[in-house]
Parts: sequence; C-alpha cells; structure tokens
Amino acid sequence: MPLLKNRLSILASNSESRVLSGITRGIEKESLRVTPEGKLSHTPHPAALGSALTHPQITTDYSEALLEFITPPSSDASQVLQTLENIHRFTYHQIGDELLWANSMPCQLSGDSDIPVGQYGSSNIGQMKSIYRVGLGHRYGRLMQTIAGIHYNFSVPDELLKILKNGEHSSLSLQDFKTENYFSLIRNFRRHFWLLLYLFGASPGICPSFVKGRDHQLVPFGSDEHSLHLPHATSLRMGNLGYQSKAQEQLTVCYNDINSYVETLCHALIEPYPDYEEIGVKNSNGDYQQLSPHLLQIENEFYSTIRPKRTTSSGETPLQALSERGVEYIEVRCIDLNPFQPLGIDREQMDFLDIFLLTCLLSKSPPTDNQEYRNILENQRLMVSEGRNPKLMLHDQQGTRPFLEWGHTLFDEMQPVAKLLDQHHQTDRYSNTLNTLKGLLDHPELTPSARILHEMEKTGQTYFRVAMNLTMQHREYFLNKALSPELTEQYKIMATASLQQQQQIEAADSLSFDEFLADYYQQYKFSL
Repeated sequence: MPLLKNRLSILASNSESRVLSGITRGIEKESLRVTPEGKLSHTPHPAALGSALTHPQITTDYSEALLEFITPPSSDASQVLQTLENIHRFTYHQIGDELLWANSMPCQLSGDSDIPVGQYGSSNIGQMKSIYRVGLGHRYGRLMQTIAGIHYNFSVPDELLKILKNGEHSSLSLQDFKTENYFSLIRNFRRHFWLLLYLFGASPGICPSFVKGRDHQLVPFGSDEHSLHLPHATSLRMGNLGYQSKAQEQLTVCYNDINSYVETLCHALIEPYPDYEEIGVKNSNGDYQQLSPHLLQIENEFYSTIRPKRTTSSGETPLQALSERGVEYIEVRCIDLNPFQPLGIDREQMDFLDIFLLTCLLSKSPPTDNQEYRNILENQRLMVSEGRNPKLMLHDQQGTRPFLEWGHTLFDEMQPVAKLLDQHHQTDRYSNTLNTLKGLLDHPELTPSARILHEMEKTGQTYFRVAMNLTMQHREYFLNKALSPELTEQYKIMATASLQQQQQIEAADSLSFDEFLADYYQQYKFSL
C-alpha cells in the first residue's frame, strides 16, 4: 500500500483524525512603508509601534521601512488572520499618512543609497542585526532587500506523529521520527513548490527603477515604458531579480537528513569566500562592513524556499538548536503578497497550504540526488518566467513532462488529504478550495499574476499606479474600522514593554561587540 494511502488510513481510523485539530500555523508578513506619493519612507521605525528588536508581533525585516508582522502560532486559522488584521489596524492608526505597499515588488526607488538599513539599538544583538543588513547591502545591493513576501510557519502536533510512528512500528525516538518526517516534507515541498508559484505568484512585472543599471530580460508592457514585465511570468520575486544569489549557487544544501543539512550550512558560515574577503569585515575607519567574510554571515542569508526551524534560546544559533533538539516546525518562504487581499493572504490560500504541506508530510519522499537538485532549481527558474505558458515543460527524474499534466496529478494526490480534513472539521471547505484552485491550471487568466497584468491593460495604468490604487484601497479598509479600545490598549502596552525590554538588553551587555561576535561564531564549529 502506498505510504500516503496507508497513513491516511491510520489517521482516519479510531477517530485518530482528531489530532488534525492540532495543526499549527503562523504568518510573518512583510510590507514596505511608503509615502502618500508611493515613495519609500525615510522616517525611522515609529516609536508608537515599539522596539523592532524585541516586539513579538511588529518588527522590521531588512530596511527600516520594511515592516514585518508576526502572528503567534495558533491551531485556529481564523484566529491567525484576525491577529494579522488587528496588527494592520493598530499600525495604520500609528503611521500617520504613510501606507503599506500592497505588492511584493517595490516601486519608486532611487537606488541603493535611498534605502535605510534597519536599526535595532546599541546592544550587541541589536548591532549584529544592523551590521548583518549592512553586509547584505554590500554583497547583493540594497534594492533586493526592499522585496516583501509572506512566510508561512507550519507544524503538526506530536500526537499525530506518535500515531504514525506507532502505526509504522518505527524504532526511532519521537523527536528523531519527527525530524525525519519534516525533512521528508521539505524534500517533497522542494519537488513541487513550483505549483505554489503558479497559483499564488503575484509579481509578473516591476517598475523600471528596480532594474536600473542591471541586466535583465524584461520587456515594456505594450507601449507603457514605465512598466516592465514578462508575458507569462508568475513571481519575479522568486527569480534572479529577487532573493537570489550567484555566490550561493555553489552551495548544494542536502535535505536528505538533518546532519548533512547542518554540516553544509555550518561550512558556509565559517569558511571565507574570496569576493566577500575583498569587501572586508571592517573599513579603514574600523566600522563594520559585514559580520564576516564567509559565504553566509548567518543562517538567514541562505535564500531557501523552505526552512526547518527550531525555537532558539537567547544567544543560541538556529543551527545549534536544530542539531541538538531537532525540527520543531517548517517555514515556507516562497509566497508573494496577494495585492488583491488587504492582508496579502486569505483563508482559502491558508487552507490550500495546509493541504499541500500535509500531503508533502504524509507522502513517500525519496532522497534527493544531484540531478534532482538541479531539476528543482531549473523548474523554479522556468515557473518564475514562463509559468502561465500552457505549453511549459518541467523536469522530473524521467526527463520532462507538461506542467499542466503534473499539476493535475498533484491535485489528485491532495484530494484524499482534503477529504480527511473535511471529515474532521465537518465541512467541505478543503475540497472546495482544491476544486477552485485546480481550475486555475486550465484558466491561467484567473491567477493573481495574470490579474495584475489584466488590470494594467484594462485601465491603461502603469504597474505602479495599479499597485498604488490597491495600496490606497487597503489603507481605507483598515482605517474604516478602528480596533476596540481594549485591543488598542493591549498593543500600546506591548509597544511600551518592548521598548523597556530593549533598554534592559542594552544595559545588561558586558562584552565588547568584537568579543560578542567571536563567541557567537564559535558556536558554528560544534558540528565540524
């Protein structure tokens, strides 16, 4: 019996499907703060939002202008969206006439010098976060760091994994079984995430300011010289104009087991890379240019579409936490903001991600070899630039196959998983979601990427103007309904507490920054 069918049978029997209620998800959503004219904001992170270093729900990503909203993990998908909405409403009431840009790709940029790096205070950890971002600017340019997206955090309850472990008579410890299965999920995800780029990609075009002085293959949108695009593109954010690194192309990260994964990344974190040695760690004035001359400054610099994650202790590196305690959850990192949704994501998309990820977890997942690793990268490249071309062929272990045929096969494989979720939740929502999104395979004009280009064509407006209109509509949506006084007070208390916590961290530092950084990097040698 195929593994997926067997596992679904185990979960469906003896009311074991009750453990599906424990599926936990969280969202991290980035948005650029822009002026009423749609230009990047140069104001500091608003003090009314609290400390970007310590606030649990409101921080910044790369730039001081790139807000990041974080929902606490929850087994209630509706609550996740409600929390995200609450954060947006509170934020909009604190940022004056500024707006949160609706699209993943930015507009109205004047070059690297125009992009302010995130500031996190004078503590060692705060300086480290800022210097890391300065380093990214030197390595890749700051333009790339204005791109926004959604990260989707996902985990299943230990009870579900325990049922599978017992049903399969595995001799592994629960944590080892859990880690092994999350890496199985990751391998299957990497094989098939091109489907997510097709269904949810929402960056088929950009403003010319983003590629000024850079090589690219984009073309003007008709007679519109103020918008660049590719006719069949889905997510330029996930292509070579977005979060990609030529230096990292030499880094073949093995997802076949946790030890290989940790060891590969640890090498990248402690071995010098010639181009980055040329930049230097400090300039002639003694100011830090980057954290290190290594291929990666820290783990987050590895631009993967999905990551195994483990909550860290204070001062602990993510890789050490993973190595010592195994995988706790996974983070999906290839989702564009949906500019047609005020939150950038909706419940239908979350439900689909749950079905997709659960199918990846429960299905057979053979080890990846070098050929498949190259296929995965090539499929990403093809889907980014040609995804809505109905004649597109993708690569699998047997050669090439039509992406439409492969897509329909994946939807068929997800159907019993959706049915199990429907039975558990006493609904037909999951099956309906699958049916709706399956229709996008044969109707590419319904995808977000096609809808953006259609809106530009229909209105005769530029990419910037269409994005700006949606941004203003979202602002109106959030400002039309205020948070309750109780929730507003909660967020004000959270902001004040985070500022106090930052001060406490700054006062508690006892090491120089040089000593702090040396101690931090020493941790990466644990696995080598």
